[in-house]
Amino acid sequence: MAHRLHINEDGQASMFYTGNKPWHGLGKKLDKPATAAEAIQAAKLDYEVVKQPLIAAGDGFAAPVPDCFAVVRRDLWGKKGCPIFGIVSGSYTVLQNREAFEFFDPITGKGAAIYHTAGALGDGERIWMLARLPTDIRVVGDDIAEKYLLLSNSHDGTSSLQIKFTPIRVVCWNTLTQALSQGPTVRVAHTKDIHERLKNAEEALGIINKRFGLIEQTFQAMVGVKMNDERLKEYLGLVFPDPSNLADGKALQRTRVNRSGAAHLFEFGRGNEAPEVAGTLWAGYNGVTEYVDYRKTNQSHSQRLHSIWFGAGCHVKERAYAVAQEKIEAWKN
Repeated sequence: MAHRLHINEDGQASMFYTGNKPWHGLGKKLDKPATAAEAIQAAKLDYEVVKQPLIAAGDGFAAPVPDCFAVVRRDLWGKKGCPIFGIVSGSYTVLQNREAFEFFDPITGKGAAIYHTAGALGDGERIWMLARLPTDIRVVGDDIAEKYLLLSNSHDGTSSLQIKFTPIRVVCWNTLTQALSQGPTVRVAHTKDIHERLKNAEEALGIINKRFGLIEQTFQAMVGVKMNDERLKEYLGLVFPDPSNLADGKALQRTRVNRSGAAHLFEFGRGNEAPEVAGTLWAGYNGVTEYVDYRKTNQSHSQRLHSIWFGAGCHVKERAYAVAQEKIEAWKN
């Protein structure tokens, strides 16, 4: 499906949400944040995955493929159309959806109602959940960002379980950062000790408050950096660099459109006209994030969810944050 959400056999999307209806109009709405058990049920993630050995067959002969397994849903295995999530080795350890949700229990308390959305993409091989933390980042005045953690897990063998730091700017609901280049992403590989490592999640996630504190300091420092036309042009040129092939007219035009769109939102984006924000690097950074999340013209609405959390949009915002960090020191005077 174009929206990438998994659609179950009953025709329902594997997703729940709180608040406003998403752009695609799919998923089950809950009136309040959910507990882990409620989120799993509402998002239709209450299935288990298993590894099944692969068999090579042909010309009347069949034999197992050494150290090669298919990851499938237990409840669909043996039925027509059962999707194969991925091909993995014997060392790969599956992590059930309910176990992934339990990752947050040590820091939020078991049964805490913190989940604001959750769902599955593709055939159900990738799941995500967005969990709200209790305190906020106050950047300047009434410009605050709520603290969220985005957990994603794949059942196809292509990636580890990941926790990403995801502040959301309240004034415009931009997702400000994702997997930052300096490492504020917790990863747990699907190795044989994954369950033991999850038991130690509280220790691993002890970095959360420290990292969010550093993010808050960076946001506040951005407010103190004044921009002019030359600085804005340099910043957006680094965030949206020229294509490697300057003879590619279409790619060059896309780059120019991206820079122009972000520059417009630097001045007129939601929250960027506030006196303490206008004309600052913070406004420049949020011009990029608002553009990526809502205005990017080469994306349909149906592609945004995957892009801003896991794909090209996420990478642009990582770069926007990293460039801003570099320029804080260079432009502080």
